[in-house]
Amino acid sequence: MNKNNKPSSFIDVKNASFSEIGIGITANAILLIFHFNTLFLKHRPKPTDLIIVHLALIHIVMLLTMGFMTADIFGSQKLWDDIKCKSVIYFYRLMRGLSFCTTCLLSVTQAITLSPRSSYLAKFKHKSSHQNMYSIFFLWVFNTAINSNFLISTIATPNVTSACLLFVTESCSLCPVSYFFRYIYFALVAFQEVSMMGLMALSSGYMVILLYQHKRQTQHLHSTNLSSKTSPEKKATATILLLMSFFVVMYFLDFIVSSSSRMLWNNDPVRLCVQMIVGNGYATISPLLLISTKRQKSKNDNKCVIFL
Repeated sequence: MNKNNKPSSFIDVKNASFSEIGIGITANAILLIFHFNTLFLKHRPKPTDLIIVHLALIHIVMLLTMGFMTADIFGSQKLWDDIKCKSVIYFYRLMRGLSFCTTCLLSVTQAITLSPRSSYLAKFKHKSSHQNMYSIFFLWVFNTAINSNFLISTIATPNVTSACLLFVTESCSLCPVSYFFRYIYFALVAFQEVSMMGLMALSSGYMVILLYQHKRQTQHLHSTNLSSKTSPEKKATATILLLMSFFVVMYFLDFIVSSSSRMLWNNDPVRLCVQMIVGNGYATISPLLLISTKRQKSKNDNKCVIFL
């Protein structure tokens, strides 16, 4: 696609894309620095600190690769070769998969942290830090393997137009792979996404139930001295629901847009830019939610356990 033929609407899309990237990288960098200091300076860091550091790093790399792709879509870089195309597209897809899985791991770990001593999950509390390291390593291996098809299907296509290619950036496209490899990839991705979404839903629901039970017990013990102020339990529950709900909404919006592109094999660059903005919305907004929750926790440390 010649950049001289690009419609004027690209200017708005371009500004929105780079604004999202700038805000997302800044927010994740702040979150990374805060939890990095907590992780290495505190004698007993929380199990979630390592996961949040990992999630922030993933989102920074993902947004940086999105920046390279967006810049190439608008033709502001030199034409790429096969190696650069494969590297950028592969890392972008890898970081997206790791973001999904790490968010699920964060939810499960917090459910273990909140679980009472009498629950089955309580026995994992003291082991969760080591288990998280093993889990992160497994997630890297698994996502590295299932996204390896992008190293094969991504090719450099400067100044090339073909109905068989799916436009990715100005210089890069995806070529069709055999049905066998395509079905294997979709099967692995479907297994990953269904299992991760299921674990996320179970752990989030479990935390909401625990916080609700804690709220009822607190009201029962202090029924004569109830405050009209919103309780820390309600704030924690709202944060959990907001974070998970936002992830689910952005996930399904991205799924709808990307699925329609695959079905239509659509080479519209405007659609691609919108898809990237939607797909990276979680990486931009989630650190802001986590930073906000961390501030609430600091104010209520002596009242109850909060999400982070």
